[in-house]
Amino acid sequence: MSSAGGPADALRVDQVGSLLRPAELKALFAGEAQGEEGSEEDGEAGLRAGMRRAVTRVIGEQVARGIRPIADGEFWRRGFQETFGHSVDGYAPPPAEAGDTGGGGGGQISEAEYVRRRPVESRLELKRNVLLDEYLADREILGERGAAAEPHKVTLTGPERLTQRFDLEHSGSVYDGFDSFMADVVRIEREMIGQVIEAGCPYVHIDEPAYTAYVDPTSLEWMAERHWDPARGLERAIAADNALIDGWEGVTFGLHICRGNAGGHWHREGAYDAIAEQLFDGLRYQRLLLEYDTERAGGFEPLRFVRKGTIAVLGLVSTKTGALEDRDVLLERIEEASKFLPVEQMALSPQCGFASGLTGNPLTEEEQWRKLELVRDVAAEIWGD
Repeated sequence: MSSAGGPADALRVDQVGSLLRPAELKALFAGEAQGEEGSEEDGEAGLRAGMRRAVTRVIGEQVARGIRPIADGEFWRRGFQETFGHSVDGYAPPPAEAGDTGGGGGGQISEAEYVRRRPVESRLELKRNVLLDEYLADREILGERGAAAEPHKVTLTGPERLTQRFDLEHSGSVYDGFDSFMADVVRIEREMIGQVIEAGCPYVHIDEPAYTAYVDPTSLEWMAERHWDPARGLERAIAADNALIDGWEGVTFGLHICRGNAGGHWHREGAYDAIAEQLFDGLRYQRLLLEYDTERAGGFEPLRFVRKGTIAVLGLVSTKTGALEDRDVLLERIEEASKFLPVEQMALSPQCGFASGLTGNPLTEEEQWRKLELVRDVAAEIWGD
C-alpha cells in the first residue's frame, strides 16, 4: 500500500474545508429549497451562478490573505456530507441534511440530530461525480484569480461516517450488513477520487468524524444496545480508509477527525488514547487533521503513535467561537506536543470547519479570517514561510 504523496504534504498550515457562507448564498439555497420561481436569480441556474460568485470571492480572500491550502469553502454544498449523496443512486428520499442545528454554540448535539441515518432502496451506484464537478469549477476559478499553482484541496465524507449514517434496519434486504454497504461506498468513492486525481487535483481530504464514536461513552453505549461490535467497527473503518487511497502516487491525502461541529455545538467527547495506537499507526494518510482545541480531546500523549513520515495537523484553533486564541498559548501547546512527536511532523490548523452546515458557526466572517491568519502567522513563526 502506497503512502507517497504530493507537495501539499509539506504544508505547515491547513484548514478543514468549510467556511462561513455569505448571506446571499444562504438566501439562494433557501429559495432553491422552497422551489421559488420568477426572477433571474431563482431556480437551479440562479443558484449555480450565486455559488460561483461566492466561491470566486472566497478564493480571492484566501489568495489575498495568504491562506493555504485554498478551499472553496464547500460553497457548492449545503453541508459537508452532501456531495456523496448527490453523486449516487440508491438512497431512499433524504431527510434534511444533518449538522445544521442553528446558532448558539457551546452545547452538545443529540445522537438523533447529529447522525440522521439514511436507508437505501437499492444498491448504491455512481450516477454523477459531483466532487469532480466541484473540483473543475474550482480549478477554473483559481486560474481566473492567477492562483492555479497554489495548493488546493477538495473534501469528501469518508466511508466510516457514511456507514454510521446507514440505516440498515430499514433498508430491506438490499445489503446483508455493514461490510457489504461499506464495500460499495469504498468502490464508488475510489472511482470519484480517481477521476478527480486524473483531472489534476493535488490534495484530497477525507472527513471522518465517526472515529470519535469509538471513544465517546454515549456512542459506545448506543452501539452496545444494538449489539454492534466496536472493535470490529474500528478495524473495518481503518481498512476502508486505507483502501480508499491505495495506489495513487504524487497526491496528498489528509484525514480529519473531530467530535462534531454544527452551529457551534459539539457531539462527542473522549481522548484519543484508547484507539490511538491502532488508528494513528494504522492509517496510511500523509496528513492527520486532529481536533485539539478543548480538554474534550484529551492530551497530546497519543501523538507518540503517529507513523514516521505522517504529519499530525494540530487543530488548536476553535471554529466554534469568535474569540481569538492567544499566540503565546498556541506556541506553548505546540511545544508541549513536541514532547511526544517531533515538531517536524506537525502542522497547525483550526479544529474543524467554520460551517459544516448551511447556518454555520456563531462567529463573523472577519473573526473567521483572523483565526486563519493567526494559524498562518504562528506556523510561519515555528516552521518558516
